[in-house]
Amino acid sequence: MNDRSRVRAGTLGTLACVVIAALTLAGCSGQPLSTREEGTLGGGVLGAGAGAIIGAAVGHPLAGAAIGGALGGGTGYVVGNSMQNNQNAQAQTQNQIQQQQQQMQQQQQEIQQLKQQQQTE
Repeated sequence: MNDRSRVRAGTLGTLACVVIAALTLAGCSGQPLSTREEGTLGGGVLGAGAGAIIGAAVGHPLAGAAIGGALGGGTGYVVGNSMQNNQNAQAQTQNQIQQQQQQMQQQQQEIQQLKQQQQTE
């Protein structure tokens, strides 16, 4: 086995370990992952994979995977957090819209009742 084959085998092994670890951690939670958690996990896995590939090219796939995983996880957290905040804001806006619609319906019913009272008088 030449050096290039060893590096590829090491890279694939590292990448497989990273994916298995990520899936194991994701499966441990009893609840579905939040958008923030999904972003962090996805970024970490992609970063670790890319880092392992780049690290293998220079002979250090594990160091590359660790550095890439940390950077990818951090970036994934920032993106996931932003998306989570947007979802929360949209949910709050939707809730306000529903409340306003209910108020409008109540006011329309009151107007109808007042009109009926005026017609009977």
